[in-house]
Amino acid sequence: MTDDSKRPPRRHRRPLQAAFAVLLAAGAVIAIPQLADAATTLQSLARAKGKTVGFALTSSYLNEPAYRNIADTEFNLVVAENAMKWSETEPSRNQFTYAAGDAVADYAASGGKQLYGHALVWHQQYPGWVDGISGGTDLLAAMKNHIANVAGHYAGEVVAWDVVNEAFEDNGSRRQSIFQTRIGDSYIEEAFKAARAADPAAKLCINDYSTDAINAKSTAIYNLVRDFTSRGVPIDCVGFQAHLILGQVPSDLQANLRRFADLGVDVRITELDVRLQTPADASELATQRSDYQKVFTACANVTRCTGVTVWGITDKYSWVPDVFPGYGAALMWDENYAKKPAYDGAAAGFGGTVTTPTPTTTTGSPSPNPTTPGPGGGCAVSYGVNQWNTGFTANVTVRNTGSGAVDGWTLRWSYTGGQTVTQSWSSSVTQSGTAVTATNAAWNASIPAGGSTSFGFNGTHSGSNPAPAAFTLNGAACSMAQG
Repeated sequence: MTDDSKRPPRRHRRPLQAAFAVLLAAGAVIAIPQLADAATTLQSLARAKGKTVGFALTSSYLNEPAYRNIADTEFNLVVAENAMKWSETEPSRNQFTYAAGDAVADYAASGGKQLYGHALVWHQQYPGWVDGISGGTDLLAAMKNHIANVAGHYAGEVVAWDVVNEAFEDNGSRRQSIFQTRIGDSYIEEAFKAARAADPAAKLCINDYSTDAINAKSTAIYNLVRDFTSRGVPIDCVGFQAHLILGQVPSDLQANLRRFADLGVDVRITELDVRLQTPADASELATQRSDYQKVFTACANVTRCTGVTVWGITDKYSWVPDVFPGYGAALMWDENYAKKPAYDGAAAGFGGTVTTPTPTTTTGSPSPNPTTPGPGGGCAVSYGVNQWNTGFTANVTVRNTGSGAVDGWTLRWSYTGGQTVTQSWSSSVTQSGTAVTATNAAWNASIPAGGSTSFGFNGTHSGSNPAPAAFTLNGAACSMAQG
């Protein structure tokens, strides 16, 4: 542990950027190597909308190649999951250590990603010595000193800080934290002023959970922001954590974001995950896909929403199961780093589509075709429907009953009751008259021998909604399994 309380802020990256600017102004041509960026990556979709898509990082996970690949290619913003919190940066009073936080900052800089700071003042994860401070004046001094050092250390690198985190109760009252009870109402204002002094360029945010809807808690924060802006207290942005439960995205999320934006501040979804009871089934994953799409769409539709950050990459390292027993599967990649339908939802929310393989045909002499069932090919399809009035949701499972893997699939069937497909997930579904064609998503193209994959879609009907009589997989007839 080192005493960095008097060291100057790290500014070695900004001069490098300034040098690039000088060269560009002089007409120099600079080739800057970048990662390959497919049109359907989340970061490319975000960039096209002038937004960022971020993730919470624990830097040790970067040692796993699958994790590193996703982190490198899908995101253009990074937030330290824990490494910049008070307990990590000032474990003893006025003794600062930044190794873990610097690792996150260095990763962000090396990949050209923005760095988001989390969190300077929070009623959790502060060191034990803070509890030993009895007087409000001394605690205020310690808080301001902590902000000055940590925000000062990362000045010029962090684009925004969660200055104060989770300061309100669900009923809109102030949380009775150590800062509230010993310093009083002024502690939030003092924290923001200290952060502005430490890093004048960083955006300063207040961040909280259960504020995604227009409710007592979000309104209390709205009133605080309105008060701060009216009096010139520095505040630039509001973070909405969005730790959501399956199927419970607030219908007024977008309206809530917009009312804060109308106050003249930026908004951001800061800690998105959507937890569900495990193990997840196909229907739950389809709902989760829709939930992710709703959140990303809400941000896309509000100009001052700077982007969406997800609280982790893979279910393997999610905080959810430890805090909510029986729940999990909250992120866009599963424990084996396979994309889940939620990824498709996020991409769609930012205006993207999932590219699926195009079936190919050959002429002349026979040759291997990756879009047909393998040797000993066979398939079975189960088709289940939940319907209401003139709408329905269908869930389809395709099982490979052959002895070889299917690599790329196209499932076809016909409707006889005038049904029309309106929206699909985990596949691309098109319809021409009564004929319907579903092709795999990028992440579920392969079906091993004895394995299966599932997808779903919504549709409309006119009162008669009979199930298809037959299905073909890559041109081969399938048996019908129990739906």
